[in-house]
Amino acid sequence: MVYRRFLKRFFDLLLAIFLFLILLLPLLIIALIVKVTSKGPILFIQERYGRNSRLFKLYKFRSMTDSAPQIANSKFTDIQNYITPFGMFIRKTSLDELPQLWNIIKGDMSFIGPRPLAITDIKVIKLRQQNGGDSVLPGISGLAQVNGRNKLTDVDKASYDGKYAANVSFHVDVLLTVETVFSVLKSDGIFTENSNAKHQDNFFRLNNLSNKDKG
Repeated sequence: MVYRRFLKRFFDLLLAIFLFLILLLPLLIIALIVKVTSKGPILFIQERYGRNSRLFKLYKFRSMTDSAPQIANSKFTDIQNYITPFGMFIRKTSLDELPQLWNIIKGDMSFIGPRPLAITDIKVIKLRQQNGGDSVLPGISGLAQVNGRNKLTDVDKASYDGKYAANVSFHVDVLLTVETVFSVLKSDGIFTENSNAKHQDNFFRLNNLSNKDKG
C-alpha cells in the first residue's frame, strides 16, 4: 500500500522531471520535424479518461494527417493511409508519447498503468469502471500494451487493466517497464492485426501473483 499510495507517484515525478530535462533538445528536434514535414499542429491534444474516469488533456506528438477521422485506433481499417511518413517512425519507436512526460509531471498520468482512453473507447472505459481498472493513474505503458496493444479486443484490454489495478507494486512496474522496452524495440501491436486472435501473456501470469507482491 505504501508504494501504491506514495512511492509510485514520488518515483514517477522524479524520473519524469529528469527525463524531461535531458530529453529537452530531442523533444524540440522532433517538434520541428513534425511541423515542417506535414500540415497541422505539432501536438495532438485530446481529452482522455484518467483515474476514476476524470477527464484530462493528453499530449502526444501528432503522427496523423489533419484529415484522419476521430475514432479509436483499433477501429481503423486503413490507419496507415492517415499516418505521415515521420509519424510512422515516431509511432514505431513510441517517440510520439514523449510529451506525456508533462502529463506525468502534472499528476495526470504515471509511467505504468492502463492507457488513458478517449470517448471513442467508451466500451473499455465502462468495463474499467466495473472491474476497477480506472482506480489507478493511467500510464504511458501498461499490462495491455505489452500483451498486444491495439491487437487486443476491448474486453481483453479492460481485463488486463483491471488485473493491473488489483496488483500494483514496485515489482510489477519494474517488470512491465522492462517488457515495454522489448515491445518498443519489436514494434509490437502498433496496428490492429487479427484482433480476435488469442494472445499469450509475454510478461507474466497475473494469476500467479499473490497478495504479498502488493506494495
